[in-house]
Amino acid sequence: MPSVGEIMESMEYGPATEDPSAVRDWLTARGSFGHFIAGRFTKPVETFVTSDPSTGQPLAQISQGTARDVAKAVRAARRAARGWGAMAGHDRARFLYAIARTIQKRERFLSVLETLDNGKPIRESRDIDIPLVVRHFYHHAGWAEIAATEFPGHTPLGVVGQIIPWNFPLLMLAWKVAPALAAGNTVVLKPAEYTSLTALAFAEICAHVGLPAGVLNIVTGDGATGAALVEAPIHKIAFTGSTEVGREIARNLAGSGKKLTLELGGKSPFVVMADADLDAAVEGVVDSIWFNQGQVCCAGSRILVAEAISERFETLLRRRMQKLRLGSPLDKSTDIGAIVDPVQKTRITGILDRATAAGAELIGGQAQQGCFIAPGYLRNIAPANPAMREEIFGPIATLSTFRTVDEAVDLANNTAYGLAASVWSESATVATDLASRIKAGVVWVNCANIFDASAPFGGVRDSGYGREGGREGMLDYLSAPTLTGVKDPQPAAISAVPDGLTKDPDGIDRTVKLYIGGAQKRPDGGASYLAQDELIPIGSRKDIRNAVEAAQGAVGKWQGLGGHGRAQVLYFLAENLALRRSEFAGFASSDEVEAAIRRCFFYAGFADKYDGATVSAKPGHLTHVQPEAHGVMGIIAPNGSPLAGLLSLVLPAIAMGNTVVTIPSQDRPMAALTLAQVLACSDVPGGVVNLVTGPRDPLGEALASHDGVNAIWHAGQGEGLTVAERAAASTLIPVWTPPACEWTAPEAQGRSFLRAASRTKTIWLPYGALPAGTGGSAY
Repeated sequence: MPSVGEIMESMEYGPATEDPSAVRDWLTARGSFGHFIAGRFTKPVETFVTSDPSTGQPLAQISQGTARDVAKAVRAARRAARGWGAMAGHDRARFLYAIARTIQKRERFLSVLETLDNGKPIRESRDIDIPLVVRHFYHHAGWAEIAATEFPGHTPLGVVGQIIPWNFPLLMLAWKVAPALAAGNTVVLKPAEYTSLTALAFAEICAHVGLPAGVLNIVTGDGATGAALVEAPIHKIAFTGSTEVGREIARNLAGSGKKLTLELGGKSPFVVMADADLDAAVEGVVDSIWFNQGQVCCAGSRILVAEAISERFETLLRRRMQKLRLGSPLDKSTDIGAIVDPVQKTRITGILDRATAAGAELIGGQAQQGCFIAPGYLRNIAPANPAMREEIFGPIATLSTFRTVDEAVDLANNTAYGLAASVWSESATVATDLASRIKAGVVWVNCANIFDASAPFGGVRDSGYGREGGREGMLDYLSAPTLTGVKDPQPAAISAVPDGLTKDPDGIDRTVKLYIGGAQKRPDGGASYLAQDELIPIGSRKDIRNAVEAAQGAVGKWQGLGGHGRAQVLYFLAENLALRRSEFAGFASSDEVEAAIRRCFFYAGFADKYDGATVSAKPGHLTHVQPEAHGVMGIIAPNGSPLAGLLSLVLPAIAMGNTVVTIPSQDRPMAALTLAQVLACSDVPGGVVNLVTGPRDPLGEALASHDGVNAIWHAGQGEGLTVAERAAASTLIPVWTPPACEWTAPEAQGRSFLRAASRTKTIWLPYGALPAGTGGSAY
């Protein structure tokens, strides 16, 4: 053993291992774990081993859940749902508070258990994961208390199925369970196969605080168990995991009516501008990609550095990387722990092999004995390299350079994902400009991987949809107030075969066309069908493609008008609708025309008033939640309400800054085609609203499967909706089914439409972050 003098000379860390004896005694006493159903553990039947990834030593036997186990858990949750949902918010809040307090009292035990089961360093379990778990339950105890005031008329969904990953086992549980319970739902949770132990310890905590039986149920197992939960008769699935599995879940839920939120993979950019504080940015890399061994969905795995400072930055990065300590996760001095399982280690090294074979140079990143990989990064890497496209999910970043801000934005957005981003610049103007232009659900400015229960978290594109945390997260576990149900009629069959009918020879024949890019267009196929005594153009997949391209081209100009500018256009549209109401006679009732005018005024009023919010998160940061337009939206309008129904959907979408491709009523399309002439003379820029008539279901499928569309609204029911949802699953775009209602009534407008027409971006900014007395030297 070295002497004190020798240690002071070498400055080497000594061992500081956390004592795991209490956890091991608990595991020995429990032996094999059953499922937690209806307030008690079941008797284990078929089990599998869960092991410590740092040593490979077995920790416990975990039950393999079957479809029968899932069904039993769902029945227990359904039995408990009525009582829990009807319980006063204050009473639910007391249970969540008790859970938070009990976790605090057992935080050392839970930290050690998480580290043993997952392989992450004890410092991260102790200082990051468990405190955040506690924070989520405290935060949502507050939401339970004030839900009736803050969400009037909203009700619980019912039974929620939740499937969580292995990288943050207990934290992911808290992210999902806390809001679900606060909203009055009951839960069936499926933890990850590799890391179920803290979820089972959490079940004991719930039993200890007296949580009513069936409110929380936990069924352990592999992917087959999760698949059984997806198929179960429940009201929502909340999934965090891989993009491939998320896409399959979305496909399987098509037409089921179940709500779905997906938090999937990421390939997040870490952008370092020329004026950045390089020392701080290097520490940001440590917190971003080498935190939790890089097994973080929002890790800043693509480092993009301004060419002017790249050499200096890389020198600092290598120096810092060499100081990171790889070793036993239970050692308090360890920076890099174990990869969760040999399967994951093999996957990481396989990607690295392909990356280097394609020409990239690996700095560090060598595989070690056991489940360990040293931190590293890939340099001299081309944009098409597999490591630039695929989520590595390990302690390996890529490093590329850029010259201009526009190039940085292009590189940052050159990915199918859109979960998070980190931007480093001492210029507030540059940093916030980048934050607005990067396509991601969360952007950290001069910081990385900061989370809080009050700050919504979630992504766009292949990173999924829906939000967890804060007000947005609560709304995803609540059902909006019920509207008066009016079933939309199914469209009649159409045919392009001439019908032989004749028209009045004294009149001038009217030719109606599609409305694309601000101009009337003939359908690509040249076919038409008879509706409302007119020959209506039959749009095709190519017409949908042209309309989407027109909508994409109009997004920048339309959003550039700002809320006030868009409001003026909507007011002018209302004026022209009022002046030309007689032109809609025979195509839409006077009530529909009047409702359409009111909708224009309503959403003109909201165009500059649907605001973001600054939430109370961590001290030292300004955390702003900003609603953003989706971009291009596809709208399948109601069949039975050709004008009021169509504008009740189009207007909130464009008020928020979206452009739309709309499929009007199939049976009564003339109101929409007459509207096209009003749009053209109302200063609505070409491409903002596009109208493609024809067979609703085939056109809806073509629209939902187009990768240039960012969201779908479908006002129909039946097989057409199922087909559209299944098509949208391939591109992972959200599908919203507006409530069936009387479209001329006041209930057919409101904030719920605006919320569905937008998504949130959470932006973290330093704010009062410098310690007292340091301002002078910092500036």
